[in-house]
Amino acid sequence: MTTALKTGMNSRALKKHLKYIVPEMRLALIKEPGVKPQAVLGPDDLERFVEPLKHYAEEHFVSFHLNAKNEIVGFQIVSRGTVSASLVHPREVFKAALLANSYALIVAHNHPAGSLTPSPEDIETTEMLIKAGDLLNVKVIDHIIVSSNGIQSLRELRPALWI
Repeated sequence: MTTALKTGMNSRALKKHLKYIVPEMRLALIKEPGVKPQAVLGPDDLERFVEPLKHYAEEHFVSFHLNAKNEIVGFQIVSRGTVSASLVHPREVFKAALLANSYALIVAHNHPAGSLTPSPEDIETTEMLIKAGDLLNVKVIDHIIVSSNGIQSLRELRPALWI
């Protein structure tokens, strides 16, 4: 026989007692003090964030999470690939963005060979992410290609993708 029944504890008292023994799980977003988020107004503002991508020997695909003020509040390395490709799926890109309560995204990946020209796969991936973002109401603002020769904004190069 349980202790509650032995002592004559009713269900209300038992529930109150258990609340102290097994606390309810709660989700709390805690904002830690630190560096103030920086607004991204164009591709040039993103260059310092993507600087490490210029030096990688294999492709990396990264998403930057933005709040409603276009301030970068987080990032995620979505995939690490080979010298010429990386595997990207909207599910992985938007999972972290949704958990971070992102308003918008900027994605970036590097071309280790130094080219700033988007491949057909880069264009296809961008189209797919824009469509997924529209469905989830998390806009993809830009896709940046990074190489040792600089950066290239797909939004500036191919604005029709966003129309």
